[in-house]
Amino acid sequence: MKLLSTKAICNSHGQDSSYFLGWQEYEKNPYDEKKNPKGIIQMGLAENQLCFDLLESWLNKNPDAAGFKRDGQSIFRELALFQDYNGLPAFKKSLVEFMSEIRGNKVTFDPNNIVLTAGATSANETLMFCLAEPGDAFLLPTPYYPGFDRDLKWRTGVEIVPIHCTSSNDFQITETALEEAYQQAQKQNLKVKGVLVTNPSNPLGTTMSRNELNLLVDFITEKNIHLISDEIYSGTFFNSPGFISIMEILKERNGSENTEVWNRVHIVYSLSKDLGLPGFRVGALYSNDDMVVAAATKMSSFGLVSSQTQYLLSAMLSDKKFTKNYISENQKRLKQRQKKLVSGLEKAGISCLKSNAGLFCWVDMRHLLSSNTFEAEIELWKKIVYDVKLNISPGSSCHCTEPGWFRVCFANMSEETLKLSMQRLKAFVDNTVNVHNQSNHQSVKNSRRKSLTKWVFRLSFDDREPCGER
Repeated sequence: MKLLSTKAICNSHGQDSSYFLGWQEYEKNPYDEKKNPKGIIQMGLAENQLCFDLLESWLNKNPDAAGFKRDGQSIFRELALFQDYNGLPAFKKSLVEFMSEIRGNKVTFDPNNIVLTAGATSANETLMFCLAEPGDAFLLPTPYYPGFDRDLKWRTGVEIVPIHCTSSNDFQITETALEEAYQQAQKQNLKVKGVLVTNPSNPLGTTMSRNELNLLVDFITEKNIHLISDEIYSGTFFNSPGFISIMEILKERNGSENTEVWNRVHIVYSLSKDLGLPGFRVGALYSNDDMVVAAATKMSSFGLVSSQTQYLLSAMLSDKKFTKNYISENQKRLKQRQKKLVSGLEKAGISCLKSNAGLFCWVDMRHLLSSNTFEAEIELWKKIVYDVKLNISPGSSCHCTEPGWFRVCFANMSEETLKLSMQRLKAFVDNTVNVHNQSNHQSVKNSRRKSLTKWVFRLSFDDREPCGER
């Protein structure tokens, strides 16, 4: 008799991919400057650790918020007791104002339309439950975040159909790719309920263009489906062109507001990346559809944000002087750190996709492959993890259609650790190139030797006296 559910024993969680396997190897042998200097450096974690000093400075200056006090009086009991799963009104107000500020106040958000969740993972899954039935499909442009195979599919039963994007146009979404994905879903007898994109992109580190965003709105309008824009990295852009929210596009389009398509566009957000607080588990979904908001609010009882966390962050995000300085300084530091990674890669003879956002770069190592195959990509990835001791994410784990691309994170470590990682990578590449050159040199020598042998043999044969017929 089977004692466990099918859900418990199936492997549709997607966590057997190389993305998660790399994490497991890192956890077995984590790098530490003093305790384990030869360990694996974690470059597969999209975490923002560059502005902790700003957060800690604010906490020191605001002891009441950190100590759960109001006007010097403890409110611990008030926060510790039962809270409505709608969330604290003050926090929801400060959160939507922070979201607007990140977007240059070009758009505003209604606190009544936001649902708090335990991180963006929960927000995305909740939207799947609200918008689709088991067996329905969402279209996702490749390459995409490996965790979506778990977040969107595992418990909901929703299928993912890839929108194949390529390096020929820097992995931008095209009308042809959208239509091909839609047709592919229909061939598989899947009902397409929507498109999900990450903007800025994980793993590309790029913001979507205005043309791409308008293309998406046109597409979902024509097909009568939903669009989810995961904007968890919206505050990490550091170069032009800047970040454009899907809400800004809807606002620009005449007649889009307060229409049916307006209700079919939904946003996912979190403070994990922009504010560097993944451990606080603060996510949100935003929708103009009242029924989606109502259903998602009920579902949020399965993954609430603690009232203590809401209270603390409400005070922090309400400090407009702090948020203005933080957003500016965060973008400045991300730009400087990304520049150091790109420079280190260039010294190792490695290029990457031009990026303007995110906590990572999309790195091109196709020239280091032994063959143009995903098997060769995994072979290279294993050498980098086990020999070079760097955990990076292979493109195949992100469903990239071209072997040889890797996601490399740069904001979750110190500048000294990043420098060491680039030194390790350069030494590996130099050694690989030298071995390759020696192999080629030996092949040329062998080829010349064989050619010379054939020539000597032919000369000896031609100099022999002709044989008689008698």
